[in-house]
Amino acid sequence: MVHLQKVRTDEAAKLHNLMQFYIYEFSNYLPDIKLEDNGAYKPFDLKKYWTNNQFHAYFIKLADELIGFALIESATVSNPNTIEEYFIIAKYKRNGYGKAIAKKLFTLFPGEWEITQIESNEQAHVFWKGLIHEVSQGNFTEHLKDGVYVQKFNI
Repeated sequence: MVHLQKVRTDEAAKLHNLMQFYIYEFSNYLPDIKLEDNGAYKPFDLKKYWTNNQFHAYFIKLADELIGFALIESATVSNPNTIEEYFIIAKYKRNGYGKAIAKKLFTLFPGEWEITQIESNEQAHVFWKGLIHEVSQGNFTEHLKDGVYVQKFNI
């Protein structure tokens, strides 16, 4: 069964390793992403996920196998919940795992949500728009601004 596991501080290197695959895939949509001189992509600054209670890092696992991650910013008085980064490795896409985990995240962080996708990533747009339509029963808004789709809804 697919499930979430909170990323501990001592697992930061494992998350960085997994994020290399995410950045590689994302480089298809943002040509400015390039490998560094050391042959790896520039790592994300993940410190806020262990030092700020509004940020949450999760591994996505199928039984004991690591198959992805989710980085979440939970809502504040003035800002909705957001999915900052979300990734399922290619061989596990289109099996319903991403959808199941997203629904678990919506349950963990109820309330207002705002989800974004870059316009050129059509697969992500189709995935999120369809899922949001399902979980909100069609009660969401969407707009395109500066090459980014934005959906807003409440759970």
